[in-house]
Amino acid sequence: MFTIEQIKEAHSKVKSGADFPNYIQDLIILGVKGYDTYVKDGSVVYYGLNNYTAEAEEKYPEIKVADFPNKELFIENLVKHQHGETDYMTFCNHCAQAGIAKWRVDIVEMTCTYFDKSENEILIEKIPS
Repeated sequence: MFTIEQIKEAHSKVKSGADFPNYIQDLIILGVKGYDTYVKDGSVVYYGLNNYTAEAEEKYPEIKVADFPNKELFIENLVKHQHGETDYMTFCNHCAQAGIAKWRVDIVEMTCTYFDKSENEILIEKIPS
């Protein structure tokens, strides 16, 4: 089973959204099947085989997530992040401003789904391999 330390080591290589596909490949090697990232504090729950989970504590002081999603603003900021124009913390702040409460990466399906506070799916995208 994977550990939070192994995941942190893989994540340390990520400098922008452009590095995300390589990070996913590292997680596959570790046996991670998916994870949920919570925008309000950066905490993450990782999922593996047989209901195995590992939780990473909050990464930063709590930020307020907007009550209502703004999909257009979110997509605009997501594209910037994916092109390496913003760092992780900036992306998290942009998510919060656009009402994105969490994202779920499904490594088996190779999708990333963004949710609002009410767990409504705002955007589902395929992860490039």
